[in-house]
Amino acid sequence: MTNIEEMSVNAIRVLSADAIQKANSGHPGLPLGAAPMAYELWANHMNHNPADPDWENRDRFILSGGHGSMLLYSLLHLFGYGSLSIEDIKNFRQFGSLTPGHPEYGHTVGIEATTGPLGQGMAMAVGMAMAEKHLAAVFNREGYPVVDHYTYVLGGDGCMMEGISSECFSLAGTLGLSKLIVFYDSNNISIEGSTDIAFTEDVTKRFEAFGFQCLEVSDGNDLEAIGRAIEEAKADTARPSMIKVNTLIGFGCPAKQGKASAHGEPLGVDNVAALKENIGWPCKGDFEVPQEVYDNYKSIAARKAEAEAAWNDMFAQYCEKFPELAELWDKYYNGADLSELFNSDEYWAKAEKPEATRSTGGAILNVIKESMPNLFGGSADLAPSNKTNMKDAGDFSKETPAGANLHFGVREQAMTAIGNGIALHGGLKAYVATFFVFSDYTKPMARLSALMKLPLTYIFTHDSIGVGEDGPTHEPIEQLAAFRSMPNFAVYRPCDRTETAAAWMHAVTSTDHPTALVLTRQNLPQMEGSSKEALKGAYVIAKETKAEPDAIIIASGSEVSLAADAKKELAKEGIDVRVVSMPCMDIFEQQSEEYKESILPKSCRKRVAVEALSDFGWYRYVGLDGRVISMKGFGASGPAATLFEHFGFTVDNVVKTVKSIM
Repeated sequence: MTNIEEMSVNAIRVLSADAIQKANSGHPGLPLGAAPMAYELWANHMNHNPADPDWENRDRFILSGGHGSMLLYSLLHLFGYGSLSIEDIKNFRQFGSLTPGHPEYGHTVGIEATTGPLGQGMAMAVGMAMAEKHLAAVFNREGYPVVDHYTYVLGGDGCMMEGISSECFSLAGTLGLSKLIVFYDSNNISIEGSTDIAFTEDVTKRFEAFGFQCLEVSDGNDLEAIGRAIEEAKADTARPSMIKVNTLIGFGCPAKQGKASAHGEPLGVDNVAALKENIGWPCKGDFEVPQEVYDNYKSIAARKAEAEAAWNDMFAQYCEKFPELAELWDKYYNGADLSELFNSDEYWAKAEKPEATRSTGGAILNVIKESMPNLFGGSADLAPSNKTNMKDAGDFSKETPAGANLHFGVREQAMTAIGNGIALHGGLKAYVATFFVFSDYTKPMARLSALMKLPLTYIFTHDSIGVGEDGPTHEPIEQLAAFRSMPNFAVYRPCDRTETAAAWMHAVTSTDHPTALVLTRQNLPQMEGSSKEALKGAYVIAKETKAEPDAIIIASGSEVSLAADAKKELAKEGIDVRVVSMPCMDIFEQQSEEYKESILPKSCRKRVAVEALSDFGWYRYVGLDGRVISMKGFGASGPAATLFEHFGFTVDNVVKTVKSIM
């Protein structure tokens, strides 16, 4: 290691320690231990251009151990990303700063993914590597590797303990994602102390079993050894690689290195001073970095820009030689024009007979994919039940990477994070699918979808007690309320083909939030009054005949037809009700006050909501004077029709409930 290299590595350590100390909060252990591998990668092996952070063919770097965020912020500052200033570094973890406690995608330039929940960054990296492999198969031509980049991810023992890591890396090995390189920061320390108290397996053997090339660097400060391992990883074009780098947590701080206390608390003023003295740092003041270090990073950044310039020249020639591929590239990366599809009568045509919305959803997916060639998704081993297979699109595999249908296996957690990674990569419109009851496995990753404003589409089928004979273990009751409670997440539960078409239209045109399509197993009738007004979240599907309704029945999904039938029965007794279909509470809440008042007028306080799920969230629409017909328990095993009757989802019960509040 040359003197300037050593100083450049130590600059990462010093800035990290100073920022964490000033904030009196943070995690210095990872940045101090992992600084050499991060510097070696970013300076000598990774293709990136600080002057153009969004370059399509850049290598991706994800810090899965997001608690070590100061490692990443120090790199971004030193390389000159987005003018991330020394003042931004000083404002680490402060309100409104560009340097929050964990890296946040879309908030700070150069951050590829929001990380912090351990293991999720690992799976998002797998998604990015899958996207790269697929796009390369679609677009690359001999002599024109326009999609040709690596995905690097760094995490520690905690990431390796999380189950999601095993899920995603098992799939990565199966798919032969050779441009995925995992850095394992192995320091044998977690918050509670030595990892030996709970984690003694041979991680390398586990990765070998997954199908990875496994490499090891014995000294985490040896830049040459780290560099050799990276190049050896790149040389394997058949397997993903894991590089185990043995590090010392809190390296350089005599009182803290190698100890659990280095992980998640500031070093202390005296220990920061001791760190600087121990590593021979020439500056005494806080946040001081020698100009020669900044000059070194600047010269490296200038060399990095040359790689993009060469790619830009190649891409211009590619577009000239392959104009049809250039046009396709534009559709993938800038979005296909779907206006003709969504304005067509065919798209909104009513179905002729009752149909399960899962089947309807599958048919609509196959219509959309003809106009949206970059759809890329699949199911956690449930495609035949979820109806998520795209016809004639092929299967994505090691041998057929151009295929667009993904097979995640029984790995809902990894599937969802991989979907996030695909969406983050760019160029593809991703979707994931499973049974609605298994959405519990997707929840933490779905939360990151919403937090990162990713337009990932979730397909959740078998939406309530209509699952029937499978019984309460497979009958989702509380899941809809949980997803509705999540900020920036649109949840559609459509009642028929028209509303399912609206839900799909919303999902694939969204640019800043995920959408869930919650679909039935059982057949539903096609509703006479259903319309594209479903795009507003709620609308009047069956109007009253009087100037004002006597009561309002609100329902979603399979219960909308039940509400409409109850309206007819009530009319026989002179009770004139309005039926409101509310497929998406989230979108309804975004409408104007005038529109919401037109659908649910405050003058009508007699309201009944009907939904074969939890009543949580419905009382804001029915009020203290209203009633909710819902599930109070976990369901049962039996034919769907029997269960609906047993739990009170009948015309008679809806009629009785409406009359009880008149």
